[in-house]
Order: sequence, then C-alpha cells, then structure tokens
Amino acid sequence: MREQLPHLLVRAGTVSALTLATLGGPAAAPGAAAEAQLAAVSAKALRIAASKQGAPYKWGAQGPDSFDCSGLTLYSYRRAGRALPRTAAQQYRHTEHVSRSSRRGGDLVFFHSGKGVYHVGIYAGDDRIWHAPKAGTVVRLERIWSRTVWYGRVR
Repeated sequence: MREQLPHLLVRAGTVSALTLATLGGPAAAPGAAAEAQLAAVSAKALRIAASKQGAPYKWGAQGPDSFDCSGLTLYSYRRAGRALPRTAAQQYRHTEHVSRSSRRGGDLVFFHSGKGVYHVGIYAGDDRIWHAPKAGTVVRLERIWSRTVWYGRVR
C-alpha cells in the first residue's frame, strides 16, 4: 500500500489520499455500507425463513409456529429488522422491483396471474424459494415452478 501511495495521490487527489492513508486502504464507494447492511438483513431473513422448515401452513398465520405465504415473509423480515405489509400484493408494492438476472438470496419472489400477485416466497438461490405453500403443507424449500414471477428487494 505504501508503495502505491504516491500514485494514488496523483489519481485520487489529496483529500482522498489522506483518507486512504488514514484508513490504510481503499475508501468505500458511496452507498456501499448501506448495500452491505441491506444484504445482511436479506441474508438474516432468509436464515429465519429456513429455520421455520416444517412449520404448518395456516391461512392468516404470521408465526412463530405456523404461517401462510406472506406471513412467513413478514415474520422473517420483521425478525431481521425490516417491516413489511401483510399481504403478498401489498408486499410486492412495498419492494424495489428487480430483474431475474439481478435477484439474490433474500429477495422476495412473487407469483402472479392476470388477477395480480397470489403467492410469495423468499429466494434461496439456485431457482429455489422458502415458502408456505398451501393448506395441508408445511414451510419448505422448493424449486420455482412457474415463469410468471416477479422479484422484489426489501429496502
């Protein structure tokens, strides 16, 4: 690092170079800390959802022992420090919409039809989600079975 300092003084300017010298490394890009915190919250929500594996589906349930689909996402994010509205459709409107190629673990996956959003789960990577499917089932990890999905990032 010390060998690179004169070069950095020329490229980065005196103020940035002083920051680099003080911190002992490259300065973080603006917003990087916020993005890192967001990623940590999403990862925590994903772990919480996974920890509920086997919990029974119950319509309207928001945990901690039983869930419906949006109840699982609401519970997981609440425990991770973020508030979400109650229903899947409301949660979709509350998120930052992201493309399939930009999705990452912890993003919400919204299943939709001509009538709007009807189901939600938490993206676990590798085209899989944690979700509470329907009456008679339990919270489980499952492959995304439809192409009619949208992705949302909780901020």
